[in-house]
Amino acid sequence: LNEARYLTFVHGDAKLANFCFSYNGKKVAAVDFQYVGGGCGMKDVAYFISSCLNENECERLEDELLNYYFKSLSQALTQYQPQIDTAAVEAEWRTLYPVAWTDFYRFLKGWSPSHWKIHSYSERLAREVISQLPVE
Repeated sequence: LNEARYLTFVHGDAKLANFCFSYNGKKVAAVDFQYVGGGCGMKDVAYFISSCLNENECERLEDELLNYYFKSLSQALTQYQPQIDTAAVEAEWRTLYPVAWTDFYRFLKGWSPSHWKIHSYSERLAREVISQLPVE
């Protein structure tokens, strides 16, 4: 994650409780920026999804949510940062989503081993990420 080519500002604590939504859901404000910094945007995406959905919803909605996220990101980058190759950002970050989720899972296992977010979806992603690590 730290070696990602495309970096952005990350909230650092992008759980649902740190976002305020308008009644109609069209406006949102983020609060509690104590962990803000630079990094891969997938850190915030994974953490936010983990705070909203249970394991079955994660499995069922992963592709739909990531597709929506990348469509919205592409539109924003095209409008505000047209020099950035949106396809390259998506290609890199899609592969880093399971890594970001696994990094959060690693933190949870150490912080609160019985946390409700430690479930089969998290374990499956962790196994996939670990299986792709180079053997030395």
